[in-house]
Amino acid sequence: MFTGPMSKSPEGANGHSLDAIRHSAAHVTAQALKRIFGDDRVKIAIGPTIDNGFYYDVDPAVPLTPDDLEKVEQVMHQIIKEDLPIRGHQVSREEALRYWRERNEPYKVEIIESIPEDEPLYHYTQGEFTDLCRGGHVESTGQIPAVKLTGLAGAYWRGDERNKMLQRVYGTAWHTKEELDAYLARIEEAKRRDHRKLGRELDLFSVNEEVGPGLILWHPKGGLVRKLIEDFWREAHLRGGYDIVYTPHIANRQLWRTSGHLDFFAENMFGPVAVEGTEYQLKPMNCPFHIEIYMTRQRSYRDLPFRWAELGTVYRYERSGVLHGLLRVRGFTQDDAHLFCRPDQMEAEIRRVLDFTLFILRSFGFEDFEVNLATRPEKATGSDEAWAAATAALRAAVEARGLAYVVDEGGGAFYGPKIDLKIKDSLGRAWQCSTIQFDFNEPERFGMEYIGEDGKPHRPYMIHRALLGSLERFFGILVEHYGGAFPAWLAPVQLVVLPISREVHGYANEVAARLRAAGFRVAVDERDEKLGYKIREAQVQKVPYGLVVGKKEAEAGLVAPRGRGGEAMPAEPLDAFIARFAREAAAPDPTPPATQD
Repeated sequence: MFTGPMSKSPEGANGHSLDAIRHSAAHVTAQALKRIFGDDRVKIAIGPTIDNGFYYDVDPAVPLTPDDLEKVEQVMHQIIKEDLPIRGHQVSREEALRYWRERNEPYKVEIIESIPEDEPLYHYTQGEFTDLCRGGHVESTGQIPAVKLTGLAGAYWRGDERNKMLQRVYGTAWHTKEELDAYLARIEEAKRRDHRKLGRELDLFSVNEEVGPGLILWHPKGGLVRKLIEDFWREAHLRGGYDIVYTPHIANRQLWRTSGHLDFFAENMFGPVAVEGTEYQLKPMNCPFHIEIYMTRQRSYRDLPFRWAELGTVYRYERSGVLHGLLRVRGFTQDDAHLFCRPDQMEAEIRRVLDFTLFILRSFGFEDFEVNLATRPEKATGSDEAWAAATAALRAAVEARGLAYVVDEGGGAFYGPKIDLKIKDSLGRAWQCSTIQFDFNEPERFGMEYIGEDGKPHRPYMIHRALLGSLERFFGILVEHYGGAFPAWLAPVQLVVLPISREVHGYANEVAARLRAAGFRVAVDERDEKLGYKIREAQVQKVPYGLVVGKKEAEAGLVAPRGRGGEAMPAEPLDAFIARFAREAAAPDPTPPATQD
């Protein structure tokens, strides 16, 4: 009897990994669907595990609804209660094809036909249900301790929009009910923090179908927060030894031929656009422009390194099915930079850029990171020596800073190794933002050179580098990380003055004028509403402080602060509040720390 490999994910008290539990729960999901709707009414495709759960793609005769999920979950619990043994056995290719063709399961047949002929095939059976599977299960359905279906989505078969749209049933499973409940609570919190929801409620941004999906309209409040991020970014770069450059949004199509983007990235590019008989293309990347700046004159070894940074807006054709608020868009602004250096400067530049990356991310409140080091793939450009030196420099920089990392063997791009850095938000979710990427390809394609100390031409090293990834994506992550309650220095409205009655409107506006003169962003709520309503509104809008002023405060020159968490504070002199809030609302120092070699 074949039982299949067990996952390396953590094991619970019952000795089974979460992967095994979730994989088995996916099979139970498909079995429950078959029991409810019948074999002929639901065709099954694939049911893998994913982070925190599993899904099963199915093709139902009638689309499933959220109400259906409740019925499916009830039958799943019945199947678990039946404690059906899960048994696997190897089958021949002919036997497997015959089995699934007889049952009119086209997706299983297509899967088998795509598997190499020398690869073994296995069937797993529990009760009346059998699935094609590589294995990794619990011994019986009764060993699935805690399971919950979490939602429905559409999914093209094999991720290809030319194929039929299937329905994806999502679920999660855990070792204990307590772990399941904790996870579901995190999911609910994530829904409350969803940047799309908060973007509407806080009037930060919108996406308009008339403008186009994946294209962001920044509203005044969101635009102000973005400006504050950009201002800090630019000042930190200038103090960190970078020069700021600007490049066009469009370029002659020949540039993208030279760079190679038309060879390997054309399906993700917008265009071409004909201009006076010449074809132009919206830019998907900034790097060719920075290379062209380099190529405008002869460079000497004494000139290097160059560190050129740009908040460059790029455009990429993302399929509509993957667009997601600010996190996956078609037009976005990369916080891009390209470093050009001599081979002997490479190690120092990598240490410098890694330190700068950590400084920027920590300035926005992120302290927990995941680091991947991606090494040379089977097909790659550049010499073995260059790859080895670049990979060693990346590894040494990460280890010197005491960062835990995972090596992704062969996971580098064909043009160079890289470090990918993910940030952990307040809910423990990891987000890919920063990357430090060597490129041995583009300097070769463009014929980049510098004149060395020996008077001969040499090829510079090129390093791509993004810290925030894109302003849109980073902004969305920030919104969810802080639940819309930005740190005081980033809050679009830092203070709102709340007069109790019309007779103190004059004093309320005097307070606001004093606060604005001190450099704060202030509003006055003069609506004829009850004070409690105004306080709640300020809290809903995530304003750091509401300042209540009545006749008593006006006579004594006081303000009574209310925190956005609902906490009421004693009234205090306006000057004292200004001094205290100035410390609380101070922006981080944009001066990067000196890199220690």
